[in-house]
Amino acid sequence: MDTISIREKFIVPKRYNTIAIALMTIGIIAIATLYIYTHGVKGTEEYKLRRDARFWASLLQNSVYFLLVVNAVMFFICATTLAWGGWQMSFRRVSEAISTCVPVIGVIAGVVLLAICFSDNHTIYHWADKEAVQHDPVLLGKSGFLNKTFFTVWTLITIGGWSFLGWKIRRLSRSTDDNPMDLEGRKKYMWNNTVWAALFIVLFALTVMSSIPWLWLMSIDAHWYSTMYSWYTFGSSFVAGLALITLFVVFLKNNNYLELTNEEHLHDLGKFMFAFSIFWTYLWFSQFMLIWYSNQPEETIYFITRIGNFAKGSPYRVLFWFMFCINFLAPLLIFMTRGSKRNYATLTFMSLLILFGHWLNFYQMVFPSPMINHETGDTHVPMILADFGVALGFVGLIMFVTGRALGRAPLIARNHPFIKESVIHHT
Repeated sequence: MDTISIREKFIVPKRYNTIAIALMTIGIIAIATLYIYTHGVKGTEEYKLRRDARFWASLLQNSVYFLLVVNAVMFFICATTLAWGGWQMSFRRVSEAISTCVPVIGVIAGVVLLAICFSDNHTIYHWADKEAVQHDPVLLGKSGFLNKTFFTVWTLITIGGWSFLGWKIRRLSRSTDDNPMDLEGRKKYMWNNTVWAALFIVLFALTVMSSIPWLWLMSIDAHWYSTMYSWYTFGSSFVAGLALITLFVVFLKNNNYLELTNEEHLHDLGKFMFAFSIFWTYLWFSQFMLIWYSNQPEETIYFITRIGNFAKGSPYRVLFWFMFCINFLAPLLIFMTRGSKRNYATLTFMSLLILFGHWLNFYQMVFPSPMINHETGDTHVPMILADFGVALGFVGLIMFVTGRALGRAPLIARNHPFIKESVIHHT
């Protein structure tokens, strides 16, 4: 371990911080511009409500997407911990640093979600309008679950639980740095590590894999439901989380850090992105197939809004299929070869493409319903560049927080029982 001691400490480059701050500035400008654009308008009351909803939908889509992505990185840590996998130990500190973004983005997302829930504008969350619920049998039947109290309590528990357990797991990991362990110490450490990882997985299963996508996203289309929706959301956020890890690992390797991480580890990250892109596509197709196969015409409204029907197309049709090509065809064709998963340039390009593709996926999950004109029944795609500007702000925030976290702890988990397994890893 002494041979790499001079590169164990990450020093944040000035240019890195400059880019991060510039991106955050772009995000703030985009939010301000979007607010002025959506609120400085005249028109009917419904038109004003839809323009206000357009502003909040942008914040909802971006904050929830990036929160789920950085939280999926902690899921990756805990899943490999429970599997007693050691191959990722050479870059585990990168994953831990990314996960420090969870409480930061969690606060932003929590404020946005509760502001939408408790506002007087119910264009995004129809179920938050008590009077409308009383006259709607479908919403009334779901009111035991879709109500402000449950939404608030579960949102706070979720974000608080993710943040606390992530902090505990990172703290446990760093306890090994200056604490050489004997055999009994290693057994105790692995037991504690496994228990806390299991607790996170349980919370993750109760939130991301079940209730949270229903509350935060699926309830935008409150008259529609899908039993595949939570897994579909998980698949999208997890493959994007893997792409985010890969980007930081390649960045650090290009700056002569992570000496123990080699092509074998990057190859495995590439295989994970390839596999979970296929997994996401399976869920993407299954969600549609189950509605068709079980003959539920009332549930087709979700897809009609996004891709149209035989009589009339949807403004979101091009976006829907473009997103599919990015998230399935590109990983399938490019990551199929062994060499592509070991090439830094290809991994960087594909990671950026996957992050953008699944950002588009969340975009089409959020926007079609709030943009519907209830007088004509038509929907439209808003100015997407403004939303992309907001996304760049979150990217800058992730860069800034992750960079600071990387500089606070050694890049190598010293004295970890599985570090040798990562050094000799061969795929």
